[in-house]
Amino acid sequence: MARRIAFFGHFGAGNFGNEATLAAMLQWLRNRGSGTEFTCICTVPEKVKADYGIAAIHNRDAVVTSWAAHSRLIRWIRKLLVGIPSELYRWLQSFTILRGTDTVIVPGTGLLTDAYTFFCWGPYDMFRWSLAAKLCGCKLLFVSVGAGPLYSRKARFFVKAALSLADFRSYRDVSTQRYLKTIGFPADRDPVYPDLAFSLSSPVMRQKPSTKRRRPVVGLGLMEYAGRYSVEKPTKAIPSAYIQSLAAFGRWLLEHGYDLRLLIGDLADRDVARELRSLLSAHSATYDEQRIIDEPVESFAELLSQLAATNFVVATRFHNVLLSIFMNKPTIAISFHHKCSSLMSQMGLGDYCQDINHLHADDLVRQFRQLEENAENVRSIMAERVKACRHALDEQYAILLGRIWPAKARGDLPVSAIEV
Repeated sequence: MARRIAFFGHFGAGNFGNEATLAAMLQWLRNRGSGTEFTCICTVPEKVKADYGIAAIHNRDAVVTSWAAHSRLIRWIRKLLVGIPSELYRWLQSFTILRGTDTVIVPGTGLLTDAYTFFCWGPYDMFRWSLAAKLCGCKLLFVSVGAGPLYSRKARFFVKAALSLADFRSYRDVSTQRYLKTIGFPADRDPVYPDLAFSLSSPVMRQKPSTKRRRPVVGLGLMEYAGRYSVEKPTKAIPSAYIQSLAAFGRWLLEHGYDLRLLIGDLADRDVARELRSLLSAHSATYDEQRIIDEPVESFAELLSQLAATNFVVATRFHNVLLSIFMNKPTIAISFHHKCSSLMSQMGLGDYCQDINHLHADDLVRQFRQLEENAENVRSIMAERVKACRHALDEQYAILLGRIWPAKARGDLPVSAIEV
C-alpha cells in the first residue's frame, strides 16, 4: 500500500531558498519510496504542482472576501459571525486534507517566527496543522528547521506547543537550538543537522558558467529589507544605509577591475536589484554598463547557474550565502538574522561576515581584499565543511528512514524495494 506524505511550508511563492530545501527533501524521498504519494500544503499550489509534479493545496483558502471595517462594534460582529466560523471551517479542512496521510514533514525553512504574521504562515497556523496531523494519526517531523524571532507570548506558546507534538525534531543550526532554549523549550534534547539544501544532488549543483569573461566576477546578493525578522523595531535608515553601502562597494569593485553580477534569492528582491542598478548607472560614465550583469531568474536552478558564473560572492539572503559556499565560491555574508552568522561560523568563515545593521562599504572592501588573498585556503575549508554537512545529512536521512518506513530501516524489504 502506497505511503502518503504531506509537506508543509511557504513554497511556490518565489523564495529560492525555500524551494531548494523542498527539492532536496523530495529528491531524497523519491529515491526511497516507490509509489509514495506526495501532497504539499503551501502558498502557491499551482506553482508547486508545475515545478515538482505533486499534488498541492493552499494553506488558508479564503472562506469569504476580506473587507475592512472602521467601527469597533462591526469588527467584533464580523469576528463573531464570520471570523470564528471561518476558522472552524479551516480546522475541519485540515482534518479532511490530512485524513489518510501517514507523515507530515516541515522540511527546513524558518517558519517558526511571528515577525511577519501570527495567523497565516505564523505560529498559530503551524500549531493548527501540527495538532490536526497528530489527531489524524500522522507522524509529524520537523526536519532541519530554523526559528525566531518570536516577539509575543502567544507566538512562543504556539511554537512550543507545535514542536512538542513532533515525533522528530532537528534544527539547522546551533543558534536556533539556543534560541528555542531561551524561550523555554527543551531544544537541547534534539539534534542539530545542517540545512537540507546541503544535500542537493551533485548533478544539480554542478552548474556551468554560461559565459567566460576577461575580468573576475563578483556576485552581489541583494535582499528586500527583512524588517522585524531582523530587528524588533526596524527603521528606514537601515535599508537606506544598506543599499548605499552596497552601491559604494560595487563602484569600488568596478574601479578595481571586477565585473558585477546582481543576484537575488527571492522574487521580492527585484526592486532592490533595480535600485542598486540605478545607483551604479549614475556613475556609468567611468565604466562600461555591460560590466554589470543583471539577468532575470525565476527558480533556484537558474540561481545556481548564475552563482556558477561568479568568482566571489557577497550576499545577504541566507540561501544565497549557503549555495555560494556549497558551490565553493569564496563568500562574504551580510547577516540580517542569527542564522546567517551561525552558518558562517559553522563553515569556518566567521571573519567574513558583517551585521546588516552596521554595514560599511570600507569594511566590505577590507574583508573582500582579505578574502581574495586567502581564497585558496577558504575554498579548501569550505569544501571540507560542505562534505561534513553532506555526511551529517546522510545520518539524518537514515534516522528519517526509520521514522517514515520502519520496515525498510530494519531491512525487512529487499534493496530493490528501497532504492528507486
